[in-house]
Amino acid sequence: MAEKDSDFGSFLSGFLVGGMIGAVVALLFAPQSGEETRTLIRDKGVEIRDKTVQTAEEAYARAEAAAAEARARADELAQLARERTEELRERGQVILEAAKSPTKAPESETPPAKTQKKTTSKKTQTKKS
Repeated sequence: MAEKDSDFGSFLSGFLVGGMIGAVVALLFAPQSGEETRTLIRDKGVEIRDKTVQTAEEAYARAEAAAAEARARADELAQLARERTEELRERGQVILEAAKSPTKAPESETPPAKTQKKTTSKKTQTKKS
């Protein structure tokens, strides 16, 4: 983000300096009276100021949009993390209950195959003892 700010600052500086240089060159090579030249300088100054304000407003709008998008994405990822955490907690609870229970767990709460093998081997060890 800092690189984008730096790029924008460089752009804005170059824009202003280029506008000033262009205005000075136009004034020096244009055959006009002093009053016409002052009017032209004033008009160019207003034009440059308006362009600068417009560019700054556009940059601000882009920054706001990017921030809103980042917030939305962060909220989405946080919700996904909460859902996965709850899912894992429930699965862990089922596995824990299956390990504690001496009887076979109901089919709807049967833990994954790896856990069943461990549970079966514990039951087998208990029977052997």
